Amino acid sequence: MPRILNLRDDLEEYIRKQGLTEKWQQVKHLFENDPSHPSLHTELLEPKQRLIYSFRIDKKYRAIFIVKGKDLIEIISITKHYRKQ
Repeated sequence: MPRILNLRDDLEEYIRKQGLTEKWQQVKHLFENDPSHPSLHTELLEPKQRLIYSFRIDKKYRAIFIVKGKDLIEIISITKHYRKQ
Protein backbone atom coordinates (compact mmCIF):
# COMPACT_ATOMS: atom_id res chain seq x y z
CA MET A 1 0.00 0.00 0.00
CA PRO A 2 1.25 3.50 -0.75
CA ARG A 3 2.22 5.89 2.02
CA ILE A 4 1.99 9.66 1.67
CA LEU A 5 5.07 11.41 3.03
CA ASN A 6 4.61 14.26 5.51
CA LEU A 7 3.51 17.43 3.77
CA ARG A 8 5.84 20.41 3.45
CA ASP A 9 5.02 23.23 5.87
CA ASP A 10 3.65 25.46 3.10
CA LEU A 11 1.18 22.75 2.02
CA GLU A 12 0.09 22.12 5.61
CA GLU A 13 -0.53 25.86 5.97
CA TYR A 14 -2.48 26.02 2.69
CA ILE A 15 -4.71 23.12 3.74
CA ARG A 16 -5.36 24.79 7.09
CA LYS A 17 -6.14 28.18 5.55
CA GLN A 18 -8.54 26.64 3.02
CA GLY A 19 -10.39 24.72 5.74
CA LEU A 20 -9.42 21.36 4.25
CA THR A 21 -7.76 19.74 7.26
CA GLU A 22 -10.52 17.21 7.96
CA LYS A 23 -11.11 16.45 4.28
CA TRP A 24 -7.36 16.02 3.78
CA GLN A 25 -7.15 13.46 6.58
CA GLN A 26 -10.08 11.52 5.09
CA VAL A 27 -8.75 11.41 1.52
CA LYS A 28 -5.21 10.68 2.72
CA HIS A 29 -6.50 7.63 4.58
CA LEU A 30 -8.62 6.59 1.60
CA PHE A 31 -5.71 6.99 -0.85
CA GLU A 32 -3.30 5.05 1.34
CA ASN A 33 -5.80 2.17 1.55
CA ASP A 34 -7.07 2.25 -2.05
CA PRO A 35 -5.39 4.73 -4.44
CA SER A 36 -7.76 3.71 -7.22
CA HIS A 37 -10.94 4.40 -5.22
CA PRO A 38 -13.45 5.98 -7.64
CA SER A 39 -14.15 9.02 -5.45
CA LEU A 40 -10.48 10.07 -5.64
CA HIS A 41 -10.45 10.34 -9.44
CA THR A 42 -6.72 9.53 -9.42
CA GLU A 43 -5.16 10.34 -12.78
CA LEU A 44 -1.87 10.64 -14.61
CA LEU A 45 -1.47 14.22 -15.81
CA GLU A 46 -0.26 15.42 -19.19
CA PRO A 47 2.42 15.21 -20.41
CA LYS A 48 2.34 11.61 -19.22
CA GLN A 49 6.10 11.05 -19.49
CA ARG A 50 6.61 13.41 -16.51
CA LEU A 51 4.82 10.88 -14.25
CA ILE A 52 2.91 13.50 -12.26
CA TYR A 53 -0.42 12.40 -10.85
CA SER A 54 -3.36 13.92 -9.03
CA PHE A 55 -6.27 12.88 -6.85
CA ARG A 56 -9.33 14.76 -5.72
CA ILE A 57 -9.59 16.19 -2.22
CA ASP A 58 -13.06 17.50 -3.03
CA LYS A 59 -14.75 18.94 -6.14
CA LYS A 60 -12.71 22.14 -5.84
CA TYR A 61 -9.24 20.94 -4.75
CA ARG A 62 -6.77 18.36 -6.01
CA ALA A 63 -3.51 17.00 -4.63
CA ILE A 64 -0.70 16.81 -7.19
CA PHE A 65 1.85 14.09 -6.45
CA ILE A 66 4.81 12.06 -7.62
CA VAL A 67 5.86 8.54 -6.71
CA LYS A 68 9.17 8.41 -4.84
CA GLY A 69 10.59 4.96 -4.46
CA LYS A 70 8.50 1.92 -3.70
CA ASP A 71 5.05 2.97 -2.53
CA LEU A 72 6.14 6.42 -1.29
CA ILE A 73 4.05 9.36 -2.43
CA GLU A 74 5.15 12.99 -2.25
CA ILE A 75 2.48 15.66 -2.53
CA ILE A 76 4.07 18.49 -4.52
CA SER A 77 1.07 20.83 -4.68
CA ILE A 78 -2.53 21.35 -3.60
CA THR A 79 -4.46 23.24 -6.25
CA LYS A 80 -7.92 24.46 -7.10
CA HIS A 81 -9.45 22.37 -9.84
CA TYR A 82 -12.22 23.64 -12.08
CA ARG A 83 -13.76 21.63 -14.85
CA LYS A 84 -14.96 23.29 -18.02
CA GLN A 85 -18.50 22.29 -18.89
